[in-house]
Amino acid sequence: MIPQNIEQKVRLILEHKFGVPVSIGQVKPVSGGDINEAACIKTGMGNFFVKWNDARRFPGMFEAEAKGLLLLKEAGGIYIPEVILTGETGDFSFLVLEYVQAGSKISGFMEDFGRSLAGLHKHTNPFFGLDHNNYIGSLPQSNSKNHKWTDFFIEERLEKQVKMSRNSGEIGRSLVSAFERLYKELPTIFPDEPPALLHGDLWGGNYMTAPDGRACIYDPAVYYGHREMDLGMSKLFGGFGPEFYEAYDRAYPLEKNWHRRTDICNLYPLMVHVNLFGGSYVYSVQSILKQF
Repeated sequence: MIPQNIEQKVRLILEHKFGVPVSIGQVKPVSGGDINEAACIKTGMGNFFVKWNDARRFPGMFEAEAKGLLLLKEAGGIYIPEVILTGETGDFSFLVLEYVQAGSKISGFMEDFGRSLAGLHKHTNPFFGLDHNNYIGSLPQSNSKNHKWTDFFIEERLEKQVKMSRNSGEIGRSLVSAFERLYKELPTIFPDEPPALLHGDLWGGNYMTAPDGRACIYDPAVYYGHREMDLGMSKLFGGFGPEFYEAYDRAYPLEKNWHRRTDICNLYPLMVHVNLFGGSYVYSVQSILKQF
């Protein structure tokens, strides 16, 4: 159940936002992922999704997530939950979003989703990275700006995860050496493309059907990166049909052999999983690196 101090703080902030007294009715626990608790709060002003965690363990997490959601929403073209507010009370930090009631999928749901993602990726800026850091899962994600994708990918994505897993003993020197060999090859592997606005954690558990029957994406790890990163992540655990990729390619044609680069893209989320869960993810990383 939602801590009472969070419920009271949310009610007070909603009253300030709407300018009228807000009564909270039913509070229903819902899934909040691996590190968050979450609930649907029913009020006289509508239903809201609230998630919370330990503010000391994950400082600034929800503020960064709110910024990412707002950036995605401003881009338009795909359903993003509205950010209501973020805050802290006691030892907790919390995020309040609109509660998205799942609808029935429109005909051609996956095709529409692919086109919508292509539209999102057409939003660009002069650099790879972001003007603030955020999180991927429960791990901090550094977004220091860089004008070269391969340098950003090495320095801000792979190398930080490699060092973390080496220090924890999850991987050994041989795997570190394999990464170092890969780094030398990366400039010849990725095609030059402008930075794309990415969801950043686009797997099957981070989308649903919006009330209008189209795709809704949430729980982002936003940055400007190579667009094949989102596509690679979408393939890592499944949940996206072939029509999704075909529609994407028609809307924003991909460079040839893009599907061969998805394993390289997925070294980043796989190394995140190594650092979070260890185990078999190390073997998945080894398997990819053996190709190079």
